[in-house]
Amino acid sequence: MKCVLCRNGETQNGETLFTISRDRVAVVVKNVPAQVCQNCGEAYVDDVTASRIFNQAEELVKSDNEVEILHFAA
Repeated sequence: MKCVLCRNGETQNGETLFTISRDRVAVVVKNVPAQVCQNCGEAYVDDVTASRIFNQAEELVKSDNEVEILHFAA
């Protein structure tokens, strides 16, 4: 697909780092599958993957930890 950010690059399968900050908690998810623009590096995550990440993050926000680092598990 054509990148909507730079409008010049095409996306290819790759991985990205996904970060979420809510209240006092920061969640970092590594190795998230995404479509990544080969020109500017913008990453696009599909709805199913985003939903899984947000559901995990909601659970982690309830913890007392300020930072959580996860590896995405397919």
